[in-house]
Amino acid sequence: MAEERLQKILARAGVASRRAAEELITSGRVAVDGVVQSQLGAKADASRQKITLDGQPLPSPEAKEYWLVHKPTGVVSTVRDPQGRRRVGDLLPPGAAARLYPVGRLDYDSEGLVLMTNDGELAYRLMHPRFHVPKVYRVWVSGQPNPETIARLRAGVVIEGRATAPARVHLKGGTALRSKLSFIIHEGRKREIRLMCAVVGHPVQRLVRVGLGPLHLGDLPQGACRRLSPAEVAELKAAAGLISGCKPSPHGVKKSARPGGERCVAKGQPRRPAASKNKGR
Repeated sequence: MAEERLQKILARAGVASRRAAEELITSGRVAVDGVVQSQLGAKADASRQKITLDGQPLPSPEAKEYWLVHKPTGVVSTVRDPQGRRRVGDLLPPGAAARLYPVGRLDYDSEGLVLMTNDGELAYRLMHPRFHVPKVYRVWVSGQPNPETIARLRAGVVIEGRATAPARVHLKGGTALRSKLSFIIHEGRKREIRLMCAVVGHPVQRLVRVGLGPLHLGDLPQGACRRLSPAEVAELKAAAGLISGCKPSPHGVKKSARPGGERCVAKGQPRRPAASKNKGR
């Protein structure tokens, strides 16, 4: 096996997401052959070198699991919480893998779709804005934004000293007191939509994430979860650029869809030759 970046090796072992693995490295908790590595560019060959975290060898890679959770308000989307609040991982069944991590942030006061997985590479790509995986939200705000305000939100507004990336924003109806908006963004800045709406004078009253790439919340009840189908996993990987040979549906996986994603080709793997046609037919 060729050398790989340490954060990728850690993520594949299931000890952390790629982003969290970077923090483990920069804090000096990872060593290769006994030498601490604190630079994010450090590489290693997991098949030949001894890689440790806090002095302990990395665990064997776990089987990958993918769960869709409908997070209610009042639940934190973190693995640990110093305040002892309910965590999104607490909504998973007892049989789920021990080390599953939420993909991206969803505020304590927000609700909706959270993907839980131990596939660190997929999680990294779904979260990082350079892979352009869309996140879809339904947002209820105070008042009724006018066309000029919607245009500002689409173009980007300055929050915390930096402009937000262009977004797809549409007014879905409402009254002078309350309006419903749809947001499609590719960034994942903390409380981004709430801050954007506050800047333009329409504070958020309710925020629900309903989509992540081809994955949709659907009619999953609040507090419930389900394991993703192989077809859904394949579509997520296609959206993140991890496999080729299939195109994710813009509307997500339909219940009637065949699990054709299982026949998509992982990058670097040869395609299975097509079956020859019977000319005698």
